[in-house]
Amino acid sequence: MKRVRQDPTEPGFVQNPYPFYASARAEGDLLFWDEYDMPAAFTHEAVHTLFRDRCFGREVPPEMATEGPAHLAPWLAIEAHSLLEAEPPRHTRLRALVLRAFTSRAISALAPDIETLCHQLIDAFPEGPFDLLDAYCTQVPVITICRLLGVPEAMAPQLLDWSHAMVAMYQASRTRETEYAAARAAQEFTAFLRDYVEKRRSDPHDDLITRLIAAEEEGERLSSDELIATCILLLNAGHEATVHAIGNGVKTLLETGTGPGALRPGTIDTTVEEILRHDPPLHMFTRYAYEEVEAFGHTFRRGDQVALLLGAANRDPAIWTDPETFDPTRPIQTNAAFGGGLHFCVGAPLARLEMRIALPILFERCPNLRLTEPPEYSNSYHFHGQTRLMAER
Repeated sequence: MKRVRQDPTEPGFVQNPYPFYASARAEGDLLFWDEYDMPAAFTHEAVHTLFRDRCFGREVPPEMATEGPAHLAPWLAIEAHSLLEAEPPRHTRLRALVLRAFTSRAISALAPDIETLCHQLIDAFPEGPFDLLDAYCTQVPVITICRLLGVPEAMAPQLLDWSHAMVAMYQASRTRETEYAAARAAQEFTAFLRDYVEKRRSDPHDDLITRLIAAEEEGERLSSDELIATCILLLNAGHEATVHAIGNGVKTLLETGTGPGALRPGTIDTTVEEILRHDPPLHMFTRYAYEEVEAFGHTFRRGDQVALLLGAANRDPAIWTDPETFDPTRPIQTNAAFGGGLHFCVGAPLARLEMRIALPILFERCPNLRLTEPPEYSNSYHFHGQTRLMAER
């Protein structure tokens, strides 16, 4: 297998990883990425296939599992009960229970509130340059998640702090201090939710936490630990990805001079999919091999890991004509922005809904919106999003 080298924290890569993806992808489906010490899938075919191959999964094989360092115990306890880290049959049970509460009907019902929220946020925009990422792109998903869960909106800043600290564990720039911060956040977030869940058990409301408490599948319900891990996952994964998706979308629309025609009811769906394809908010997921299996000319043994590169797959010229170009009229085809297979993101419909609402309202209300500083991506690979987005109405 050919090898490639690329430091994921190198400034040039952080700002534009796509040239590396293109050169590596031209060498084959799988290449060994030295810095991650594992094979990586660069083509759409390889990523698409491995996502769906049940010989690979998220959960570490039992004989390889370790307790982990003591200082990370609160964070690891959440991971142990997370839908994201589970495989069948545990994953099947957890996902079925979550989907009983997190229904398409419940998501669609959020649309009017999201529209109102977008207008309220724009009404509060200051005069002169301001950080659009903080004032809009972040607020839409985090307040929506608060409302969905039934958590007080006043908690949004605290939830953001906890979320940022916990998801930093997945970043290539992770340090020992990152780990301590993640453990503190996990402990505080768990304590808050445990108390809040108990309140909802005795005082049910029309919110997701109440529906998760009530959800039942073949006589089984979520345990308290599973319910808390699910709420944290919905906030952390849903919020982080959607913030980056909206922010990257605004950046792309402004930099390419894309007109309002791309944001109308008959065209917004293709524009949203092209944003997700062209500059997705997540660029890597990893999988473990569960048995000896050959894939794309490489033999994986049980316990071997493979990196699936969503950003590389989404610009594969074997699938898309002129893939480096942003084209909001491009016919919709399956892209890897929200993963695939059993672990396809349960929050994808909500993320798409928020983008379909937030982007048209923003550009309709602010037709002269412009960037006042060059955008800069954060050093947070495998996430891919802005540090801030300075703009003026």
